[in-house]
Parts: sequence; structure tokens; C-alpha cells
Amino acid sequence: MLLIACPYCGERPEIEFVYGGQAHLTRPGGGAAVTDQTWSDFLYSRDNPKGLHAERWRHTHGCGRFFNALRDTTTDQFAATYRIGEPPPRQSEQPE
Repeated sequence: MLLIACPYCGERPEIEFVYGGQAHLTRPGGGAAVTDQTWSDFLYSRDNPKGLHAERWRHTHGCGRFFNALRDTTTDQFAATYRIGEPPPRQSEQPE
């Protein structure tokens, strides 16, 4: 079983968590001046890299909070987890 380290509650089994999409997305500003293409890109276009990827997760069966994680999409292993609003850890700070 995969264990995910919630930055608020500690390490828990993966069945307690729900994937919340790509992390660090910024909603386009400008209100009604935003073009349809810009809004469409924000809603539907996401990165899908092979390797390390920043994601948002929610500890639904625990504290209920959202947090960010760096996960390797090729191995499904979590390199780091961190609270919303914190910058992602630098590559050198991540566990091997």
C-alpha cells in the first residue's frame, strides 16, 4: 500500500486521500476582459509530464485539508509534500 505524508497529520494510507489536480495554477485576472481562449486554457489545459510533477491532494478521510505534493509519475512515488502557500522544495532538499 502506498503511504502519503500529509503535512498536517503525518503518514497515512493512500485510501484516505483524493487527487485534486495540478498544483500552482493561477486563475487569470482581468474579469470580463479575459479571452475565451485564455479561460479555456485555464480550465482544461494541464501539464502531463513524465517524471516529477507538482500536484494538489486532499486528505479527505483525515484533516480534510488540501496540500501540495511532488510525485514522480513514472514510479508513483512521492518525493515531498508541503502545505498550500509554501513554495515547492528545491530538488536538493527532496529525499532520495
